[in-house]
Order: sequence, then C-alpha cells, then structure tokens
Amino acid sequence: MKALLLFMALLTANFAWAQQDVEDRDDNFITETNKNILKIDIKEPLLQVAVKNCNEFKPAAFEGGVVVYKEILRKYMYDYLNPDFYVLNGDFTFTLTVDQTGKVTQIEGAPKVANSSYFFDDMKYVVRRIKKNWTPASCNGQPVSSQIKLKMSFSSIGTDL
Repeated sequence: MKALLLFMALLTANFAWAQQDVEDRDDNFITETNKNILKIDIKEPLLQVAVKNCNEFKPAAFEGGVVVYKEILRKYMYDYLNPDFYVLNGDFTFTLTVDQTGKVTQIEGAPKVANSSYFFDDMKYVVRRIKKNWTPASCNGQPVSSQIKLKMSFSSIGTDL
C-alpha cells in the first residue's frame, strides 16, 4: 500500500512539474525580426506598340486616363504584393496585351532575375484585379489587339525591428 501511495505521489508530482515548465516557458522568441518597406515608381508615359501597316493608329486608353490607371495599379500593388516574401530593387518592364474587346489577356515581366517568377505571378494577379476595361486600340477604325509597356522602378528597404 505504501508503495502504491509513493508511486501515485511521484506520478502526480511529475505531471505537476511538467505543467509548470510549459506555463513558465517564454514564447517571445517567435517574433518578426525584420520588415521590408517597398517604394514603387510607375514611369510615364505608358508606351504602346503600334500595329504595322496602319495609317490611322489610335492607342488603347483606360477609362479615366493614364493617371487613374497608375493610381489604381499602385494601390493594388501595395495591397497585394508581399515585400516580405521577395526583395525588389531596380527597373522592371511589364507588357500588357489588350485584346480587341479591351481586356488584358497577357502580362509579361522583364528582366527575369532570381526568384522573379513569384513577383511576376503576383503582378499578374494585381493587374487582373483591376476590373475596369480598356478602350481597345484601333487601326483604320477597326479595334485591334495592342501591347502596352509599363516601366516601373522598385526599391526595398529592409529594417530590423
């Protein structure tokens, strides 16, 4: 009986000390230690590739103009890009293909650098989030597909917290 009582006392004490260790443990070591701040500069003007053999080319236009598109794009980039996942520094060019209906059908980014595929995928998502359509380019009065080139400069500043 004494052996059973001693066994139960040791078992209870063991669980009590184990619980105490978990409660007193300091979990503050799991914190965010750095933060990246992203600065975006979208260059003007937006360049368009003209259609060959076209006498009367009218470029594609965004509802509200270039300034409105730049502001919407910049806002969405700050909302949806993750500067903590990748560091962006330098100049990038994005080519948007606007089809005959005014929808952006293709987005290509350049230059290709290490791990830029993640950034380019995020940029495709950002551009597709813009719900307003473009007025398509026209050649001799007929809507045609065109390409719009966006030049942007990025700079990331890393800080330790």
